Amino acid sequence: MKTYLCVVCGFVYDEAEGRPEDGIAPGTPWAAVPDHWMCPECSVGKGQFEMVEI
Repeated sequence: MKTYLCVVCGFVYDEAEGRPEDGIAPGTPWAAVPDHWMCPECSVGKGQFEMVEI
């Protein structure tokens, strides 16, 4: 499982945790997150996220 960081605000999407409050189940890989999904903190799109190791 990988993590992705919003380069604008620092929000972290963790594939292991998913984002159930947005309908994204735990274990959902980044590639399966809908393209229209936006950062819950600053509302930028998936293109503003980078894979990071935490």
